[in-house]
This record gives sequence, structure tokens and C-alpha cells, in this order.
Amino acid sequence: MTTKTNNKIKPFLRWAGGKSWLVKHLNQLMPKVNFKNYHEPFLGGGSIFISIQPSKKVFLSDLNKDLISTFATLQVNPEGIIKVLKTYRNTEDFYYKIRNRKPKGPVTHAARFIYLNQTSFNGIYRVNLKGEYNVPYGYRTKNFREPDNLRLVSNRLKGAILFHGDFALVKDNIKKGDLVFLDPPYTVSHNNNGFIKYNDKLFSLDDQKRLSELIDFVKKKDAYYVLTNAATKTIEDIFEKSDRKLELNRASLIGGLNAERGQTTEYVFTNVS
Repeated sequence: MTTKTNNKIKPFLRWAGGKSWLVKHLNQLMPKVNFKNYHEPFLGGGSIFISIQPSKKVFLSDLNKDLISTFATLQVNPEGIIKVLKTYRNTEDFYYKIRNRKPKGPVTHAARFIYLNQTSFNGIYRVNLKGEYNVPYGYRTKNFREPDNLRLVSNRLKGAILFHGDFALVKDNIKKGDLVFLDPPYTVSHNNNGFIKYNDKLFSLDDQKRLSELIDFVKKKDAYYVLTNAATKTIEDIFEKSDRKLELNRASLIGGLNAERGQTTEYVFTNVS
């Protein structure tokens, strides 16, 4: 497996907590190691997978069923998605029209997901108790279509195994020498903003502890892991395994109630030496 990055291809989704900022650190995180299969059970926007160009089997999953459905459709039918997106307009009225519409078929579903993600406020994925997407319009002027990039991502996805489910399902496929990249929703944060508070319902401290147990499993398999997480004492205690721990700074881009924008420190844990 190679960790060479490709600057021509980029994530097609904006994703809260996405790891585009981490790409420039990959050579520091994964030096001189030839990995076998690649696993990413918190896919999100897929920044790392898209950047590192895995050469072996790729297993991608997420608990967000709509997200995985969108990736799976883009994998097999990018032209269908592009065709639908060409009929969409970036206006407030059209946004709410599409947001309130129930898509029929995987292509329309994927196009709607991409459109709402690219034109909504901050690209946050949030649903109400009925499972309905309820993020307001974002007033963005950036082009939401980018058909050439969608084709590049689709090509990168060729052969990847995509599935929906809990991160623990990754255990079924891990072999010796594989790499598992873990980017869970951050349960605790320095900022205590609304986004993290919302994530606490999605990924609790108990889930963080289950994730720590998964890392133990990965190590027993003689496989490699890279974990990103919030830089807090609680997280440090949960994931202390006498492996490498790096502190990396990034720009804080997610807004929310009482959110502070600026530089944020994150932990990266890994057994890659």
C-alpha cells in the first residue's frame, strides 16, 4: 500500500470533523511501512482514503446509512448522479424543496445527499427524531456539482467493499499487516460547542472505551492502527497503550453554540513506528 497523496482528487463531501487537514501529516504518521488491506470504519467524508491510494483490498463503512448509500451509488453510477445534480439550483427556495422531498431510487438519493451537504449550513449532517434532515440553507456560492471530481472519486472507489454498521464490524476482515484508520465522532472537546454536544448522543464515552478494545484486537492481529481523537485527559487515559502519541494543531472550522474558531489540538495515536 502507498501513502502517496493525489492533489487532483479531493473529498466530494464537506464533513464535520473531516480529516483533510491531516493529509499533510501522513508521511509522518506512516513512514516506511508497506500495509496490506485498508479499513476505515468511520468513513465520513473519506479524506484519508481518497488521499492515500490504497493498492490492496479496501473496506469502508460508517454508521450513517445515507452516507454509505451515497458512496455506494457514486462507486457504480457517477454519471447518473451528475445528470441529476445538473438540474439542481443553489437557491434558498430550491434547497428547501429538495430537503423536503423524499428521493426515489439510489441515484436521486445520492444526488440529494451531495446537494444538501454542499449547500447547507456548515455541511453538518443532522436529522430530527423522525429521521428527517433538518439543517438550514447555508447561502454558499461555491459550485456544488464538480463533476470531474465526482468521476475521480468514483474511480478511486472501484473495488472497495462498502457496508453500513457499527465500527466493531471491522473485526471480521482485519488480517495481519493491515491498516485500520479510526476517526470517531469526538465525544469531548476543548470548545464544548453544540456540535460536540450533539455527537455525545451518537458516540458516548462507553463507545470510546469499546473503540479502545477494538484497538487491542487490531494489535493482537499484528495489524496497524491510526486513531485521531480530541486532545483531552479523558481520551488520553482511555487510549494509553504505550504506542506513539502525537499532538497536531489544526484550524477549528466547525461552528455551533458557543463555538470558538481558531487553532485546535488533536491527538493521534498509532502503533506505526
